[in-house]
Amino acid sequence: MLRALTSALRLPGSWRSLRTRGCASHGATGDPEIQVRALTGRDQGITEILMNRPSARNALGNVLVSQLLEALAQLREDQQVRVLLFRSGVKGVFCAGADLKEREQMSEAEVGIFVQRLRGLMNEIAFPAPTIAAMDGFALGGGLELALACDLRVAAASSAVMGLIETTRGLLPGAGGTQRLPRCLGVALAKELIFTGRRLSGAQAQALGLVNHAVSQNEEGNAAYHRALELAQEILPQAPIAVRLGKVAIDRGMEVDIASGMAIEGICYAQNIPTQDRLEGMAAFREKRPPRFVGK
Repeated sequence: MLRALTSALRLPGSWRSLRTRGCASHGATGDPEIQVRALTGRDQGITEILMNRPSARNALGNVLVSQLLEALAQLREDQQVRVLLFRSGVKGVFCAGADLKEREQMSEAEVGIFVQRLRGLMNEIAFPAPTIAAMDGFALGGGLELALACDLRVAAASSAVMGLIETTRGLLPGAGGTQRLPRCLGVALAKELIFTGRRLSGAQAQALGLVNHAVSQNEEGNAAYHRALELAQEILPQAPIAVRLGKVAIDRGMEVDIASGMAIEGICYAQNIPTQDRLEGMAAFREKRPPRFVGK
């Protein structure tokens, strides 16, 4: 078992640059509905995925899902990405959920295939580097499922409205909501929120532990984004391999008993021992200076 875990937990050995860095990511048809931007200067290492489908309030249709999958597949192979931030280019909305108008035109078989793709997208957001969702507006249904797939969530206290509202539409959460919400909040509370389809403000979500931070909205309507960026800036100086391995240890460890979780932690720790960054951290401590981690 431990041998299988060791193989499964290895970090990628080869990386490629993302072709779409700093420009729009195009799907099969139509205009680009997301943009990928690698920040520069002191924010180098932070990459943003901007959802920008104003005509449908960033609803998750075929094109938007395809473009997100394409961007994530390329970013996954980019060693320069230390933090990945999801935000919206549409004021007042993060993501309105699945595109029900588009889905209405699908056959039952097509619906099943699309929901599988949507579930696959959420699994891809389980990215090697830390991920942050900046929710300045509505995050409903699949929009909240997207945020739940991220490691950290930041919301505007009043303008963000979130909920797994599928039961109010004759549906149930199908892109991970029934699994990730109870892992986040506990079974009883998750059942209450899903059974009722209740909507929460950002402040209410923070009180329940659904989001890490809730902030007062500003005039530009992007206060959650700015707080998410500050959070990314806190992560950025830390040793990237240690951060990634810490994420693996937590995520895998939460799925098993504590004895197996401790074994997973040990495997991750062992992988970090030979890194240059570990030696740099020790040297910086000894020399009383800030460490300069390079991700090796």
